[in-house]
Amino acid sequence: MAKLRLALIAGGKSAEREVSLKSGEQVFQALDKDKYDIRRYDPRDDLERLVREAPELDVALIIMHGRGGEDGTLQGLLDLLNLPYQGSGVLGSALGMNKELSKILYRQAGLAVPPAVVFNREEAPAPAAIIAELGLPVVVKPVNEGSSIGVSKATSPADLEAALDKAFAYDRRVLVEKFIPGREITGAVLGNDHPTALPLVEIIPGEQYAFFDYEAKYQPGASHEICPAPLDAELTRRGQECALTAHRALQCRGYSRTDMILADGVFYVLETNTIPGMTATSLFPQAAQAYGLTFSQLLDRLVQLALEGRRP
Repeated sequence: MAKLRLALIAGGKSAEREVSLKSGEQVFQALDKDKYDIRRYDPRDDLERLVREAPELDVALIIMHGRGGEDGTLQGLLDLLNLPYQGSGVLGSALGMNKELSKILYRQAGLAVPPAVVFNREEAPAPAAIIAELGLPVVVKPVNEGSSIGVSKATSPADLEAALDKAFAYDRRVLVEKFIPGREITGAVLGNDHPTALPLVEIIPGEQYAFFDYEAKYQPGASHEICPAPLDAELTRRGQECALTAHRALQCRGYSRTDMILADGVFYVLETNTIPGMTATSLFPQAAQAYGLTFSQLLDRLVQLALEGRRP
């Protein structure tokens, strides 16, 4: 049987470039070389080569995070090149990256979300007005970033002012949401037309972290993850259903991972990752492992879903 000619795309120009490169390397090591003839592309340097070689390729794995890779732009290019790829298309990818629009769609789908305000820099309310509406603490996020890039928890007016400046350094539009204390749970979903919810993961950041921030996500040993999450059967079912509902609300395909806070028996949905991380400390591979898929088998499944999802 001939090998599939696979484009492994990682790197790019976003603030998450290094995470993408690390993920891409681990994916390369895990891919079965007996099944795949792998060509590697870094969109920062290799877009022209990717376009030129696309007719020679069968499928792509996009191991990108942040803008230019996870937001629908690269997906649009691959659609124009008629090159199948794993995961969500242009619309689902763009919606997953935009925290403002995804929150609207979560609400419409009946999911609980933390109260929030969204604004541009030029119309930003004073910290006192934000506090009057949401109280303290709050979490401040750029609307269009991932991996907690530019995200801060603010517990005082001075914190909030600094957090706004930090977030505006990454995006012209910022979301401030009420901090909901509770258990951090993430729900992975795998599949196209009939997606399956994988075992939930509970994330316990180290005591030195105010929340599951960038360092807590990617520094080995910085956080403790438990998979399957130690929840009773009913809470597990509800958490998995929230992940599936979020996946469908954003019109995701292939796979996704939705981050939630469990507080007083309610799952509050925070955001959905349409290209979950693939490093040694990443959560989606942990959930897949608990489901019964090795890392290599998970990658095989994503390739199958890519080919299945793009057939006429």
